[in-house]
Amino acid sequence: METKERVFSGTVLNGFLFLFINILLTLISIAGIVCSIISLANDKPGGWGLAFSILLLIVSFILWSGMMMLEPNEARVTTWFGNYSGTFSDTGFFWINPFYSTKKVSLRARNLDAEPIKVNDKTGNPVMIGLVLVWKLKDTYKALFEVDTQTMANAPSGQIGADMRSIMNALERFVRVQSDAALRQVAGQYAYDDEDNKHDELTLRGGGEEINDQLEEKLNERLALAGIEVVEARINYLAYAPEIAAVMLRRQQASAIITAREKIVEGAVSMVKMALDKLSAEEVVELDDDKKAAMVSNLLVVLCGDDSAQPVVNTGTLNH
Repeated sequence: METKERVFSGTVLNGFLFLFINILLTLISIAGIVCSIISLANDKPGGWGLAFSILLLIVSFILWSGMMMLEPNEARVTTWFGNYSGTFSDTGFFWINPFYSTKKVSLRARNLDAEPIKVNDKTGNPVMIGLVLVWKLKDTYKALFEVDTQTMANAPSGQIGADMRSIMNALERFVRVQSDAALRQVAGQYAYDDEDNKHDELTLRGGGEEINDQLEEKLNERLALAGIEVVEARINYLAYAPEIAAVMLRRQQASAIITAREKIVEGAVSMVKMALDKLSAEEVVELDDDKKAAMVSNLLVVLCGDDSAQPVVNTGTLNH
């Protein structure tokens, strides 16, 4: 998306040099006022000197407002009587024309831990899902002039915003609302887990990085309007909604039991086959089909049963 942000090209002076000049100017104007008052008190000419000194003092006070200091990853957005004049982001202490209106914004990364919200997944099941994202301001023009930061920051009419904290808090509220919408959009496209997945499709629980990448892409699309860049976004909470959590837990338990039973039966059949093959190969005992069937049945009961088997000692012969 095209940006209108540009670097501030107005006059910028070294802050420490101008600080020394302005202090000297202020002292001279105060001394001039004092000398003019003394001259007038002694009936000597001093009216013009007094007026000039007062004017010089007023000018020095105005010049004081042109001082500005920027720390790393901070910027000043400047306007000249309502017209955007550029963004100043050099680090240090400077002086610019005090008639420029400036607002300081932070370019540092900020963290948002969104509270879990209830959404319906692809199959209509209500789930609780939350995210954590890291974002930072990338385009100061869009942040201050493309979205209504002034209203969101509760700033007085005619101002860009109240202060840096208010502006960044307003942008954070914008990020929070848009992240909620993006999270609902992404969550509605996928089923919660593999139980609802009939065609080996991506799921919220099993999607991992792919789901997080899609969430980050949707967030960047929505936040680009405000000049905000998402550094990282990922789902940090995922669970069924409380009203269906108990039912889904029982379903998961049943599925786990079925899977375990299948494994047990598979192992039992393998063990029975091995036992029959071993008995036959080593000619320990000769079994007909009926006795093999009875042995298979008993072994499967022993191997697949939940309770420990109670052995019965047969003191007779195999023919009884």
